[in-house]
Amino acid sequence: MMENTIECPREGVLSHLDVLEMEALKLSRRQQLSLQQQSRVDDLRIMVEKLRAQRDQLKARVKTTMSLQQLKAVIDQGPEECDDDGEEEGCSGSMQLHLLLLKARQTQVKYLLQAHHVIGGYDVTETRRGQGVCVSIATAFEGCYLETYNLELDVTRTVRICRHNIPPFIPLEKLVQENLQTDLSNFLSTLSQHLNAFAGRRQQVRLIQAVLRGSVKVMESNALFNTVVVMCTELGENHRAVLCTLEYTDLSRYLPTKVTIESEDKALPSSPQWKENQSLLLETPAHTALQALKEKGQIA
Repeated sequence: MMENTIECPREGVLSHLDVLEMEALKLSRRQQLSLQQQSRVDDLRIMVEKLRAQRDQLKARVKTTMSLQQLKAVIDQGPEECDDDGEEEGCSGSMQLHLLLLKARQTQVKYLLQAHHVIGGYDVTETRRGQGVCVSIATAFEGCYLETYNLELDVTRTVRICRHNIPPFIPLEKLVQENLQTDLSNFLSTLSQHLNAFAGRRQQVRLIQAVLRGSVKVMESNALFNTVVVMCTELGENHRAVLCTLEYTDLSRYLPTKVTIESEDKALPSSPQWKENQSLLLETPAHTALQALKEKGQIA
């Protein structure tokens, strides 16, 4: 025998089916309500976990703030509360430990501020919870901002480079060996000179290709842009082609250390006009010098 037996009305089978349908509908509604309640419980459980996490964070902040206030009071009072024999009168061992940690933190921040000014105003950011600093070196040419390079320094024991995005053709290892440990300011200054010189040489080639397109052609350049070969055409009866090779042996400069002039006319490089043009290329950025030659009507 089934419990809760439903008595079938005498009207017939159809009435009995109607009753079963109503019971099924009630059961479905109860199941849906149960699912909704379970979903609501799950949502509330997640909310409770988030609130607990926020509570723990707030407790940690309050505790840290109170500790710093207490330590500040100790600093303001000075070390006179502890006698010369080292016996503690008002300073507990835990408080002394916190005081040492705070002083270390103050020293660290002081060094960061000093580094920002001493190393030329580079942006300095603390990393890895005080175990390192990230130095950003911006490059520019003729007032135009170009790329920014970064290197992370580990300062836990000896200063060493952890990560960086310095181009591989920059002599970084040589600069590190020269003065990273002995003179950080000089190291960053020299590295900045190399990066800005590289950016300047590359920007000159870009400007030649953009501004002097159709007049001057860049025939050759390498990744470091310390050798650049350009070809131009001398204005005159023969329209002779002139090849200018710019060599940058000093990688900390954006001006060439040597300029070689070549042409089919063997006498052209030694002519007074091209001797003067050679000096101009040595003393002026390449795109500016070539633009000046074009404006003077010396090249096409």
